[in-house]
Amino acid sequence: MSKEVLIAIVIALAGITVALFLISPLYAPKAETYVVEISSNLYEMVYVEGGTFTMGDEFGDLWSWCQPAHEVTLTYDFYIGKYEVTFDEYDAFCVATGTSKPSDGPSWSEERWGRGTRPVINVSWWDAIAFCNWLSAEEGLPVAYRLPGEPDEGCLLDEAGNVTTDITKVVGYRLPTEAEWEYAARGGKHQSPFKFSGSDNIDDVAWYSGNSGGMAQEVGSKLPNALGMFDMSGNVQEWCTDYYASYSVDPRINPYTSEGTNLVTRGGRWSVHKQLVRIAFRGDSSPGYRMHDLGFRIVRTAQ
Repeated sequence: MSKEVLIAIVIALAGITVALFLISPLYAPKAETYVVEISSNLYEMVYVEGGTFTMGDEFGDLWSWCQPAHEVTLTYDFYIGKYEVTFDEYDAFCVATGTSKPSDGPSWSEERWGRGTRPVINVSWWDAIAFCNWLSAEEGLPVAYRLPGEPDEGCLLDEAGNVTTDITKVVGYRLPTEAEWEYAARGGKHQSPFKFSGSDNIDDVAWYSGNSGGMAQEVGSKLPNALGMFDMSGNVQEWCTDYYASYSVDPRINPYTSEGTNLVTRGGRWSVHKQLVRIAFRGDSSPGYRMHDLGFRIVRTAQ
């Protein structure tokens, strides 16, 4: 497929309308969703309009590192993956780049769960950003990250390839900021009031220790949230692009933490109690950490 063409699918309330957008690859169409095909895989991206929301534990019953609740404003729009990145998608990257494929089960046993449309697991933050850069290059976009061994490794890049801490200047595919992740999990401007992404009934929307059968499940097999996104609660925990830092009560605009030790992980996972699958729950891990319940999803700033 030409790098000058993005195929967008606009989901209408009364049915499905298919529209083709012939545009520069630098600009994602501001439609409800768009789909791009890379290496025989279709990546569905959901449009999220910017806005203001309350970030953090608004119910006050989670741990201290999930508090205080505070106001966050995103002044820009973005696209986020409808689904977590799957083994099918990540394996295509591995074949194209000569990267070793991650295991589809625990590293300490011979147990294997299957690949296909299950979310990719056993990938580090470095693995995830390398995938994002590959995806950008395949679509003819400027890459979003400096990779290990490069100057300023791990830093975000603008369209010209310069290091930036302004998330709105990043054109290529990347991981979500923690604020983008939580805003999307809450339904964006829909401001859904639920504890889990899409419902207060966890079994409707999430795979967790109470129903997962002890393994990650195929993406999109529970109900979506208000934006039509799947598995924002449970299944696999997801890497974010920024470093972990404590919250404050002060309002924030377009927050992004560019320095630190550990990277933020969000969304809970198939292996934990339901409290750890709440939208407001935060985790963190070192960038080289890999685990059988940790994956990611992709984002692009809407230009």
